[in-house]
Amino acid sequence: MDLRLTGPRARPRRWAAAAAAVVVLAGAGTWTAAAASDDAPPVQRRDKVMDTGGARIDTSYFTTPGSERRPAVLLAHGFGASKDELRAQAEGLARDGYAVLTWSARGFGRSTGKIGLNDPKGEVADASRLIDWLAKRPEVQLDKKGDPRVGVTGASYGGAVSLLAAGYDDRVDAIAPQITYWNLADALFPQGVFKKLWAGLFINTGGGCDRFEPQLCRMYERVAEAGKPDAAARKLLEERSPIAVGKHIKVPTLLMQGQTDSLFPLGQADAAAKAIRANGAPVDVDWIAGGHDGGDRETGRVEARVDSWFDRYLKDDKAADTGPAFRVTRTGGIDSTDGAAQLRGASSDAYPGLAHDPRRVPLAGREQRVDNPAGASPPAISNLPGFGGGGGGGGGLGQLSSLGVGLSLDFPGQFARFESAPLPDDLHVTGSPTVTVHVASDSDDAVLFGKVYDVAPGGGSQPVLPSQLTTPVRVVGSGAGGGKDVTLTLPAIDHEVQKGHRLRLVLSSTDLGYASPTHPATYTVSLKSDLAVPTAPAVRTAAAPLPAWVWWLPLAGVLAALALLLTGRRRASAGAPDPDLAEVPLQITDLSKKYAKSADRYAVRDLSFRVEKGQVLGLLGPNGAGKTTTLRMLMGLIRPDGGEIRVFGHAIRPGAPVLSRVGAFVEGAGFLPHLSGRENLELYWAATGRPAGDAHLEEALEIAGLGDALARAVRTYSQGMRQRLAIAQAMLGLPDLLILDEPTNGLDPPQIREMREVMIRYAAAGRTVIVSSHLLAEVEQTCTHLVVMDRGRLVQAGPVADIIGSGDTLLAGLAADISDALVEKVEALPGVESAARAEGGLLVRLAAPAHAGVPATLPAVPAALATESAPAAPEDPARSAVLMPPAGDRETAAARLLAELVRLDVPVASLGPHRRLEDAFLTLIGGEAG
Repeated sequence: MDLRLTGPRARPRRWAAAAAAVVVLAGAGTWTAAAASDDAPPVQRRDKVMDTGGARIDTSYFTTPGSERRPAVLLAHGFGASKDELRAQAEGLARDGYAVLTWSARGFGRSTGKIGLNDPKGEVADASRLIDWLAKRPEVQLDKKGDPRVGVTGASYGGAVSLLAAGYDDRVDAIAPQITYWNLADALFPQGVFKKLWAGLFINTGGGCDRFEPQLCRMYERVAEAGKPDAAARKLLEERSPIAVGKHIKVPTLLMQGQTDSLFPLGQADAAAKAIRANGAPVDVDWIAGGHDGGDRETGRVEARVDSWFDRYLKDDKAADTGPAFRVTRTGGIDSTDGAAQLRGASSDAYPGLAHDPRRVPLAGREQRVDNPAGASPPAISNLPGFGGGGGGGGGLGQLSSLGVGLSLDFPGQFARFESAPLPDDLHVTGSPTVTVHVASDSDDAVLFGKVYDVAPGGGSQPVLPSQLTTPVRVVGSGAGGGKDVTLTLPAIDHEVQKGHRLRLVLSSTDLGYASPTHPATYTVSLKSDLAVPTAPAVRTAAAPLPAWVWWLPLAGVLAALALLLTGRRRASAGAPDPDLAEVPLQITDLSKKYAKSADRYAVRDLSFRVEKGQVLGLLGPNGAGKTTTLRMLMGLIRPDGGEIRVFGHAIRPGAPVLSRVGAFVEGAGFLPHLSGRENLELYWAATGRPAGDAHLEEALEIAGLGDALARAVRTYSQGMRQRLAIAQAMLGLPDLLILDEPTNGLDPPQIREMREVMIRYAAAGRTVIVSSHLLAEVEQTCTHLVVMDRGRLVQAGPVADIIGSGDTLLAGLAADISDALVEKVEALPGVESAARAEGGLLVRLAAPAHAGVPATLPAVPAALATESAPAAPEDPARSAVLMPPAGDRETAAARLLAELVRLDVPVASLGPHRRLEDAFLTLIGGEAG
């Protein structure tokens, strides 16, 4: 069969005689009916194998009964998958009134043929053959004979098919590609650097090199061996990329690209948006949370938006809501029910691109030497390509970085570092930062990897690399004429940098995901410009839509309160108050609870702890630890199976009068959107039946800091304002005990800081706050005491300082650097497990204590002890055999350890525990955060 192209828009169906266009190999096919709910039409599925010329393609066709014609949708799968993974989405589109055709691409599933990476003569031609078949179906709407009304959508490999089909076949009417590429050569060979791990995963996922077209296999082996691409390799991949037919894609396009994606980053969608919009076609851009590196792929929302897009441009439904021109998903806290990151959308009426409204951030740093080690090993680590599995809701390092967890690794001597001053205000980066540097090398071929870190103040936290992304650059000719100026376009991100944080530009000579020159070399790097940081001030987070239940929740609350009031009097007494606990806000004793569906598993078991006045208590634990169950029992919403809860000496039961001294924010508050904030609070308080004078409305509002917004309708509030209004509602009456479950969920960093101040102000007057939160850094800054739970049991309780300081690692601040030999001497000290350099000094990990029950850490020792107050070094090293003292003698132990360091001439400036709450928390629960 002749598959030669006669032009970029030549329809592949014309490449062969019409009679041979599609041959059905499985007779009339196999029809099955998909199950449907009572109110949804049944979906019929027809499985067929089609000969498209060069391959036999396994297909499934989904429709609902009826004689009316409807638009069609081609639904394409991702690389390494098959049509079987698309069945649920296909059935949903069929129920929404589309004729849906899915298929397994060449070399995948039960389809034959070699993998061609969307070869125009292979996979793209197959798509046009499938459109030929749709044009002959009686259920499918036609624009004219042989021309069905059809849209194409898919993710990754299937997303590229969507773009390519629109470029090669003018019968395609609308497309919705997801997390895909515009130029595969740029994706796998960015700036001339070989993305070796992702390329290897392509080959492995495809089943090995022999499963690919021979020229692709030869190209991969050639590039992998050389460690860098050649012109022929770039040309081969560009010919199979949408960029090859970019001028011919003139249909409405919805581009949905992943933020945690080191394979196809946001720049790929940006290039596609510019090219297609230049053709005069409508283009919307949506940056979703997840991508090929994991994270939340927002499957439900994405599929709903694709459906609306096709409703508008295939069904011609002008009332269909296709969403904003630009939308970006932002992470705002943790869901207390399942530990997942909470997502919220920000949008604007125009796509800002990647360089909008740049802000100049000066960087400081001298000229620096960077070594490229022999064999490019050990490599720096920015990401673990494929770690997230590309799944719909997986984790991945990029997802962790969105939650403020830094996991990157750069090796000393192999990178240059330039840093800004602390930012005077918050900075939201939306796009690709740029910077110009000067690079000189003692070789002609230099490769550097640029990345921008978010560095928190104080040095206690690991710097965060947003989305774990880096940008490579190959500098050819840097060894001649004193070097070259290079402008780096750094990874496109959407990231909030808080006031007081610094931006750190790092240029590393190696990266795990890429191929670097294997010969040793030395690069010299210096700054030539400020860091230009793009912002998009028009992109704003909309107020969260109000669910229907907010209308009936206040009325339901009134009815529930009346029911409790009427029935509470008839309940048996729960026992007399305990006068010894009359001034104790909360005491929980041997509390236990099982749920009916898990009779053999306790949600809470034998839990006991006590909370005093003026404390801000953090209730911590992984997902499933029993925190929410404990709070529900505390508020009288559910009954315990054993033990008791006493609030100010009174036993808690549903409707207990002492609950009037408790305020709670647990499930979120419902407000009437047409009323002002003040009117909502007044209505809520009136529903309790208590005197208006007892509300202390003004005091609660002053603590919450709502300001003039109280006079506005709640429907105009941002998510942060709604959250603070809900907290103010919980504080009405100034309850002596305030319970907050994930109060910062859905808030951005400035709003989180405001919430922290609200809690501290509330407890400052002698009241008590209990807060359950997954944001450990916030808990560390807000709470005075902690209760840590795991699997329903108490793990540890006490002051925050005690729990953080109960580790076994000390940080010795150094007045000057020390030699490797001296580090080894410290490590050889009796009672020392290990010693290693770290940012800020020398980390000394102590061995297990010699006495049972002896703590494994020591309190901080003032820097003065390192000089005038330091104890004399022991004359006999044997006298230092035990650095760990008996319990209760920690200062002596610290002094002894310090004496050993001074004896070795270690220039100690300070000595103290080195642990954050995150470290302590993970240690207490065995390293599993749920």
